[in-house]
Amino acid sequence: MPELPEVETVRRGLAPVMEGAVIAQADVNRPDLRWPFPPDMAARLTGRQVLGLRRRSKYILADLDSGETLLIHLGMSGRMLISGDPLGQFVHDHPAPEKHDHVVLHMDNGARVTFNDPRRFGAMDLLDTATADQHKLLAVLGPEPLGNAFNEDVLVQAFKGKASPVKSALLDQRIVAGLGNIYVCEALFRAGVSPRRKAGNISQARVRALVPIIREVLSDAIAAGGSSLRDFRQADGELGYFQHSFDVYGREGQPCRTPGCTGTVQRIVQSGRSSFFCALCQT
Repeated sequence: MPELPEVETVRRGLAPVMEGAVIAQADVNRPDLRWPFPPDMAARLTGRQVLGLRRRSKYILADLDSGETLLIHLGMSGRMLISGDPLGQFVHDHPAPEKHDHVVLHMDNGARVTFNDPRRFGAMDLLDTATADQHKLLAVLGPEPLGNAFNEDVLVQAFKGKASPVKSALLDQRIVAGLGNIYVCEALFRAGVSPRRKAGNISQARVRALVPIIREVLSDAIAAGGSSLRDFRQADGELGYFQHSFDVYGREGQPCRTPGCTGTVQRIVQSGRSSFFCALCQT
């Protein structure tokens, strides 16, 4: 599942060809993905100008001049691909349609934006822009980890009395939105905190130190274009590169990268998810 850095990378790739442009024609080639598409989605998108693109957690939100917002969730294998970019940032001509091109947006500037999703775990919906934050997928989300609403005091308060492991607490989208398995593993390693430690038992000083580390890990990943473990691609079709910088994720049995540490990376399963860590460095 693409995490926050991957989704932000895609949003940034889409912005130059979508923001300010009009959807001259929208093709919706099936009735649903993970959930049914909203009624008359093609007609509601056609002729609408994209006022801006933003991200909330792992969702891309395209605000339209109709007062509606197109919500896009990439799911497990969804890709937003750009072709025919008049700005010259992408070199792809319009390719022949593929089997899993489920939604195609023909922009009035000559670009084509295609949502391709072989496994169909992605989703699209149209929301009223004024009340978008109340949508069932967005209303439950906590603060953005790169925003001002996520700060040391907020995390300290959220961890108070929590008996669940810190790994599980950071994956709780009600506490902080958009964090996923990969980047929680990496942040806990940089912070020297064991994923098994109960969130409520971590000192306030160590909890406070987690906030800038989480931001640093996410910013590094965004700068590297995200992580390409299976299906993720950027909007121009290129792979992300942050996976080459993983300190612990996917490195079970390999030496710890902390200078002077003699430990090896271990893997345990927590709530059905793999946690990677160094037992010597992370306490």
